Amino acid sequence: MTTGLLLQYIVVALIVLLSAWVVLKKQFPGTVRKARGALALGLVKPQRANWMQALGRKIAPPATGGGGACGGCDSCGPTTPKQH
Repeated sequence: MTTGLLLQYIVVALIVLLSAWVVLKKQFPGTVRKARGALALGLVKPQRANWMQALGRKIAPPATGGGGACGGCDSCGPTTPKQH
């Protein structure tokens, strides 16, 4: 196999993986979020190398919540009832 053909296969494989990632993010955002969280938790353990911990923090999904300290049920929010 020539080097040019191998490079072409690698580029095509990367394009396919990128496409699959975009489709997963659009169709299954919860699953992608859980997978990113699980992978990040495995990488940020104190026994891991510094670069692995940094990678884990980088790929961790962003925190969610309405601005509350716990990101929970909003029971500690304003006391006025919401208007529907």
